[in-house]
Amino acid sequence: MAELGKKYCVYCLAEVSSLRFRCTECADIELCPDCFSAGAEIGPHRRWHGYQLVDGGRFTLWGAEAEGGWSSREEQLLLDAIEQFGFGNWEDMAAHVGASRTPQEVMEHYVSMYIHGNLGKACIPDTIPNRVTDHTCPSGGPLSPSLTTPLPPLDISVAEQQQLGYMPLRDDYEIEYDQDAETLISGLSVNYDDDDVEIELKRAHVDMYVRKLKERQRRKNIARDYNLVPAFLGKDKKDKEKTPKRKITKEEKELRLKLRPLYQFMSCKEFEDFFENMHKERILRAKIRELQRYRRNGITKMEESAEYEAARHKREKRKENKNIASSKRGKEDGKEGEFAAIENLPGFELLSDREKVLCSSLNLSPARYVTVKTIIIKDHLQKRQGIPSKSRLPSYLDKVLKKRILNFLTESGWISRDAS
Repeated sequence: MAELGKKYCVYCLAEVSSLRFRCTECADIELCPDCFSAGAEIGPHRRWHGYQLVDGGRFTLWGAEAEGGWSSREEQLLLDAIEQFGFGNWEDMAAHVGASRTPQEVMEHYVSMYIHGNLGKACIPDTIPNRVTDHTCPSGGPLSPSLTTPLPPLDISVAEQQQLGYMPLRDDYEIEYDQDAETLISGLSVNYDDDDVEIELKRAHVDMYVRKLKERQRRKNIARDYNLVPAFLGKDKKDKEKTPKRKITKEEKELRLKLRPLYQFMSCKEFEDFFENMHKERILRAKIRELQRYRRNGITKMEESAEYEAARHKREKRKENKNIASSKRGKEDGKEGEFAAIENLPGFELLSDREKVLCSSLNLSPARYVTVKTIIIKDHLQKRQGIPSKSRLPSYLDKVLKKRILNFLTESGWISRDAS
């Protein structure tokens, strides 16, 4: 006689208290899992009859050796929780399974049994067929998915955030570009009795607002890309002192101005890389031209180029010295030709080179210049000694000539500036 409270299989008489299959069409027909899977038939029961799973909730799906001893009822609650809360919400899933399971235990059991276990290996193939291949650039290029990811907040102090009106959690500012842009859509509403003209007008307002938002975001990206915020706060100077860069020549600055229209199509780093590659290209072209020049002069080894460069430097030095000597000779000849109008006049040999130039420019004879110079210096000395004197300059000396001569004598140190 069967013990009270225990259930037995009607086919093999095995105990099925924890788990059994009950036929929904035949009375008192309960089979163990082994007999049910083998298709056992007894009396009026047939294998195609409907069935009902009767679970006591105490058996384990993965066997007694499975870690944690999860019962079938907990497994069912776990699968319900993963469907309801989604993968990753382990705290909510642990609360749904029961107080006896922690979020860490729930995560480890699901990952080990349903993903990396036999069930996961059977359900998740190693190679997924018809999978879409990502052809975009993974390193921040024009089609990179990283362009849609939000940028990290600015690394600035709280005082600097207050100075800028910057809100780091939102990556936003208190005062944005075109602050009143929202007024375009703040009063819009869609009514059932709007005609086509009103609908198109409201769409135009929305389009204008979207354009303003894009422009606002574009300016933020430019400020972030070109480090305008650290430059405003004075931090970029410290960074420049830490990392000195190559000095940019005048030609490169002019080239940057010509390439300025490309700024809107390239990021700051892309443009700097592009410019550095152009600089490397110019260096390589210059090196190639130098090697071609060596080859034209019969040099086939780099060891011979040093001797050739030294000889070429000497030749250029001698040529430069010859040009300097010839230029000096030409200047002396030019000076002699310049003084041709006054060199034969009396008193020419008494003049210095500067006085000769002055007399030649003023078209003044040397004798007259010496006379005027003597009178001016004599009056200057008498005034310094406190002797009253009345200067009597020649009549041929007008105000312009007098002023030119006084300035010349003052610059030469013959008289002081007070006297002039």
